[in-house]
Amino acid sequence: MKKITNKIHLILGLGSGLVVFIVAITGCLWVFREEIKAVTQEELIIENSNNEFLSITEAEKIAHTVYPDKLIHGILYDDTSEPIEAIFYQAEPLFYSSVFIHPTQGTILKTENHLTGFFAFVLDGHIHLWLPEAIGTQIVKWSTVLFLLLVISGIYLWWPRNKKNKKQRFKFDWKSTTKWKRKNFDLHSIFGFYVSIFALIFILTGLIMAFPIVNKAVYRAMGGQKEATFLIPDGSKYESTDVSKSIDQLLGKLQKEYPSAMDYEIHLPHSDSSAIYVEISNEDGVFYNSDFVFFDQNTFKEIPSGTYYGKYDQANIPDKLIRMNYDTHIGAIAGLPGKIIAFLASLTVASLPVTGFLLWYGRKFKKKKKKKKRIKNRELAQA
Repeated sequence: MKKITNKIHLILGLGSGLVVFIVAITGCLWVFREEIKAVTQEELIIENSNNEFLSITEAEKIAHTVYPDKLIHGILYDDTSEPIEAIFYQAEPLFYSSVFIHPTQGTILKTENHLTGFFAFVLDGHIHLWLPEAIGTQIVKWSTVLFLLLVISGIYLWWPRNKKNKKQRFKFDWKSTTKWKRKNFDLHSIFGFYVSIFALIFILTGLIMAFPIVNKAVYRAMGGQKEATFLIPDGSKYESTDVSKSIDQLLGKLQKEYPSAMDYEIHLPHSDSSAIYVEISNEDGVFYNSDFVFFDQNTFKEIPSGTYYGKYDQANIPDKLIRMNYDTHIGAIAGLPGKIIAFLASLTVASLPVTGFLLWYGRKFKKKKKKKKRIKNRELAQA
């Protein structure tokens, strides 16, 4: 059984190793994206003001002077010491940029293209391998499935057969005479064992994001009863004379009802039947405990979405657990210590395909070398 498992482990490793390496390396870089951007990007300094925010329609008009023919995905309000961010996004043709506006004066402070730059490159590698999306996404998704089998088979191969081998499976027992091949084997097996629990967490949370069927299955297994997806419900139609008034009243309503919120991301309806969708952030650095609120276009009456995305204090345990998925994936669920652990674990995962390849190559090369030596000795003997 060990021999069969070892062969399967080898085939899976050779088949998915490069993808695992790329995804793990880009993943550990992505973990500290916000912290790195805060240090490397120029900060927009705005003096806190008692003046009122620009209205939603004013911010919308100003942003459209930069990108007049593009669709605004949402408008993000923080406080009067932070710029208003108008976020443009459309899938076809792909466009994803932001316009940063002075919160009270209305001047354009800067623009940012989210599809360019270092972290756009990192994310593209993490989810697409820098290939066309239709191809790269599928390779990453199914390589993640293979990596799951790889980790399980690796744990089985690591498991010591007897007490004598047990000690060496848990710690490095190197001597001055220990050869590099043995050290490489220990690096692969011992590091592989200790990082396996984190690898399984990365894999499960990744599969939940990659496969809707996995997302639904995990949610149902935890006892979830709602729709396992994100869905903006239908709302009423605007009355043409009240569009600006209704939209502009929304920000004040949100500030009154959610005074301790970190920010409000208001998504304008893109049809005359969709609801207004607002994401209210309650804590910096995580997304799971945000409030997702949906409003009728005319009356501002709240509309239930029917999914696990709603107000956090109304979420049950399965809803909360599934909403923690992304924050768990990047370690943010445990704050800075969790991010450090995720970074180190992901870096260690990236080392496993390298040490595994060296193991395979060393054995193969050694066999070929021995075979050539036997042939040469035979030829010399015959001569």
